[in-house]
Amino acid sequence: MKSKASAPGKIILFGEHFVVFGIKAILCAIDKRITVTAEKTFDNKITIESNIGNLVADPKTPINKIDSPLRPFYFLADMIIRKQEEKSGLKITVDSEIPLGVGLGSSSACCVAGAAAISGIFEKKSKEEILQMAIEAEKTIFPNTSGADCTVCLYGGLIQYDKKNGYSRIDSEPNFELVIANSKIEHSTKEVVSNVKQFKEKNEERFSKMCTQENELIEDVLVCLKNNDLKCIGRNLIKNQKYLEIIGVSNEKLRNMIEIATKYSFGAKITGAGGGGCIFALTDENNREKTIHQLKENEYDCFSVKIDFRGLDTF
Repeated sequence: MKSKASAPGKIILFGEHFVVFGIKAILCAIDKRITVTAEKTFDNKITIESNIGNLVADPKTPINKIDSPLRPFYFLADMIIRKQEEKSGLKITVDSEIPLGVGLGSSSACCVAGAAAISGIFEKKSKEEILQMAIEAEKTIFPNTSGADCTVCLYGGLIQYDKKNGYSRIDSEPNFELVIANSKIEHSTKEVVSNVKQFKEKNEERFSKMCTQENELIEDVLVCLKNNDLKCIGRNLIKNQKYLEIIGVSNEKLRNMIEIATKYSFGAKITGAGGGGCIFALTDENNREKTIHQLKENEYDCFSVKIDFRGLDTF
């Protein structure tokens, strides 16, 4: 028996870093997906095959002994085998359209699709149950995850999230496209977050004022999304990027990419931790190709995405 599921990646549109200090973030699912296929085997092994490598391990191996980026899949498979008191093994195959390690939610999409596909072999789970399994799996690689990334990958569309209130769906369905460009600069999220914390501690009053400004910006963006006002959203992207520059998560290459993208789009900014990874530009059908062309002319890898409103698919 086989079970299959797919989930979209994600972009943080607004609020990265400031969300750590209680400000809202706005996240958006994108139409690049990860598909996971799970099937029973009779060799009493957990076998995982993916484009970032393979893993074969015995069930009931302690999770801290699994030294692999595929650890979340092992965690899910082992947990489900134990609950079912099964002596069979599982084979898990992962197919990804999402570049890895660049802030586009590949790990969260893996956890959501993995939870749905692996559990689907044995029983049908509700979306809420799948979400909790996915968050627990993601904690095996990101112990402090908020769960927001898994949430938007599961439900699709747009969500707002803050530490106090958790997440809520944004009902707006704006008609925009995003052009994503990859800096190909490796970065450590942990290191970047630590640097932001140091900036805050050295500049308490200034940082507090920036948090207030970011909060006002987010509230304005929510109105812009409702009205499908792309120019307004773009202006706020540019403003949000200035805040990210101040707290030190940009660099010359990211700055150059954003400058090029902003000339031809409604606005552009870093997504995710910064220090490397990706930037994105807000476009529509009228300026998407111009933006892509200019980035490629400057030898930056880029592609366009739309909002994914499907979320998790099982089949």
